[in-house]
Amino acid sequence: QVQLVESGGGLVQPGGSLTLSCRASGRALSGYAMGWFRQAPGTERSLVAAISASGGTTEYTSSVKGRFTISRDNANNTMYLQMNSLQFEDSAVYYCAARYTTTHHLSVLHWWYNIWGQGTQVTVYS
Repeated sequence: QVQLVESGGGLVQPGGSLTLSCRASGRALSGYAMGWFRQAPGTERSLVAAISASGGTTEYTSSVKGRFTISRDNANNTMYLQMNSLQFEDSAVYYCAARYTTTHHLSVLHWWYNIWGQGTQVTVYS
């Protein structure tokens, strides 16, 4: 079974940048579709970005398009989320998620993923 550990969260001012990492252990990530989700207090967990197992297909929620970039390095069992031009509304706990798949499928739905990390806090403050 794959275990996921996020890192890279922290405090940043509006307009700043952060890069989140999600490192997997236990099995190779190459067969897993993956995603980044976020959850702010009082809200539901929602998609930030998702990436297919090969990395060839990506999806983003509209509010982060052009600002965030999801990528993966299967050789190093790591997924990334580069976040630029951060805004107050980006503050949340960010989770990485994975699900094994034999296709190029990915999902924007959090319930589709069955492996989750513990989350990393991102706070945008002034």
